[in-house]
Amino acid sequence: MPETLRPDALQPETVLPEPPEAELRQVYQPVEIRHEDGSWQLGRINAWWQAPDGRSWCRIRTARSGRPPHWVAFDPARVQLLQTEGT
Repeated sequence: MPETLRPDALQPETVLPEPPEAELRQVYQPVEIRHEDGSWQLGRINAWWQAPDGRSWCRIRTARSGRPPHWVAFDPARVQLLQTEGT
């Protein structure tokens, strides 16, 4: 069963100021966040940003955490993109 009240889920590794709006790609992407202890949590990516160094960042909101969306460096080992269309 997913853990939905985890307040520390996927903490930002650095403080990232809000990127310029013109550089954001707005999305609505469901994700599964995998924690080091093996538990998982549902969330949503609502924007992507490509940093000047080439690193991909995503603004993520964790389900029922009470936390506002926050920016994290995208790590496919920790953030599993879930299918939104088709079968």
